Amino acid sequence: MSPRFSGAYVAIVTPFKNGRVDEEALRALVEFQIAAGTDGIVPCGTTGESATLSHDEHGRVVEIVVKAAAKRVPVLAGTGSNSTDEAIALTRRAKTAGADGALLITPYYNKPTQDGLVRHFRAVADAVDIPIVLYNVPGRTAVNMLPAAVEELSRHPRIVGIKEATANLDQISEVIERCGPDFAVISGDDMTFLPTLAIGGVGVISVTANVAPDRIAALYDAWTRGDRDEALRVHQSLQPLNRAMFLETNPIPVKTALSLMGRCSDEMRLPLSPMGEGNKEKLRTVLRTAGLVRA
Repeated sequence: MSPRFSGAYVAIVTPFKNGRVDEEALRALVEFQIAAGTDGIVPCGTTGESATLSHDEHGRVVEIVVKAAAKRVPVLAGTGSNSTDEAIALTRRAKTAGADGALLITPYYNKPTQDGLVRHFRAVADAVDIPIVLYNVPGRTAVNMLPAAVEELSRHPRIVGIKEATANLDQISEVIERCGPDFAVISGDDMTFLPTLAIGGVGVISVTANVAPDRIAALYDAWTRGDRDEALRVHQSLQPLNRAMFLETNPIPVKTALSLMGRCSDEMRLPLSPMGEGNKEKLRTVLRTAGLVRA
């Protein structure tokens, strides 16, 4: 039996229009994802610019995605914060909105110890009756949650998995070894999605899936049906696109790509800024080669 959260999930962008959340575009993006075979949707993550959403906007985005998904796929709402009380409040609101689970990033800037991380996540899990997936991305937070801490947290009945974005296969493998088959270890790094599956991971929360959801889903489906050659072929074909999504800070490239594809504007909130023209042309070339844009 697969863990509760497994498969090809998208870390969906938050489209803006004239400084406000573009609700119509967001609903259309959810439909695009579901039609393409995406297994689950993650609103209000890093890719969704959660750091610059107000609390009301954050709650509204989750509500829109939950209603648009209409139980066709799970919604794993980003609700993390570097304040434990704030994380609890955001997680409570996501539960009220009907989210199937909550994704919580390790507290950034504070640089808590491993003990502090355990206490933080336990406090949220104790306060809100919703399945929780941890999110470890040291490149964003300046703190790396180590396998021993993850193992300790995995014993909590509401903490059901982790999004591992270290791209460190040794660390990811140790987490899988320590936490066992019922704990969902999900790749948070598109470029090492396939290697993570190969060592026991159960899915991905993908940036690239915003623009190529069918291909990310195809990689996962090929792997789960045992077609290793096809999974490798799809993985290799996706690598130029995966790299292009990080030509600049995420989500600048992916939002620019979606704009070039006509799916939403490339509007972002400061301190994120428009993509440089040189990198935009590189991105356009990759998208053209991948058959995602014509011009």
